[in-house]
This record gives sequence, structure tokens and C-alpha cells, in this order.
Amino acid sequence: MTPTISTLRPGPAATRVLVLAAALGMSGIGLAGTAAAQTTVTRSETVPAGKSARLVIVPNLKKDCSTGPMPEIRVTTPPKFGSLITKGGKLKTPAKYRCPNKDTEAQAIFYQANAGYTGPDAVVVEVKNSDGEIEKRDIRITVEAGKGNDKPDDKAREKKDTTDL
Repeated sequence: MTPTISTLRPGPAATRVLVLAAALGMSGIGLAGTAAAQTTVTRSETVPAGKSARLVIVPNLKKDCSTGPMPEIRVTTPPKFGSLITKGGKLKTPAKYRCPNKDTEAQAIFYQANAGYTGPDAVVVEVKNSDGEIEKRDIRITVEAGKGNDKPDDKAREKKDTTDL
């Protein structure tokens, strides 16, 4: 018997399965659903008006503290009332970091509010670390009016208020 078009055409149930499989594949969910899993971290940051503040810093270290590829930071929602500066450089990890006192390279994002602006702002970024894991960071920013005699005492805070890593 020679196959005809009607014998090769899948029935309605098979068509639904094919459409569902195609939809899952195109949405990135697929069978390996955990590969597309993403962590979301929401946090708040206060920035003095007229100053820049480091929002994100990611070293090129894997979980086992070996050097990996440079992290990727992608801005998915830019700030409405300020601008972002992306910078890469070298640093030594802090003593309390999971890989303490290690010389490494890092990527960072800094925020600076528009001149004269005070109030709320927000930034959403996706960070792909050296292990290939993606984390979404939803950062809620409060821009406060600067104080006349603003002199940071804490070296870490002073470092955070510049665009130096």
C-alpha cells in the first residue's frame, strides 16, 4: 500500500503534543528546565545626591575560587532619573569574601542621579557569573539630598562613593 497524505498526517492529539513541544522549546523552558532557572535578588541602596555609588561588583572567580571568564552584566531596566557607568578592573577580594584576599578582575556598575534629582529610582540588571549562573538584581535606589559637611569616615563607604573598583 502506498502512503497517502491522509495516512501521514498526525491526528489532533499528536498535533497538540507537537505544538506544546515547539512552544516549550521556543520559550527556553525545554526539558532541561533547571538550566534556564534564574535567581532574583531585590535590595535597596541609598545614594547621596551628586555622588556616584557602586551598585554591583562581580569578580571573575568561580565557586571553587579558580579564575573564570569575566562576568557579564546586562542592564534590563535602566534608571529613569540617573545614569549607569560600567567599569572593569583589578581588585583584591575582602578578607570576609568566600575567596579571601585573592587578586582578581571584576566588572562593576555605578549609579549617579541626574543633577538636582532626589527621590526614588530603580535599576534591574542580570549578572552572569564566572560559573555561568544568571542572577537578576532588582535594585531600589533612594537619592537623598547631600549634607553640607559630608565626609565619609568608613573607607569602604568612601570607596563605594567613587567610580573606582
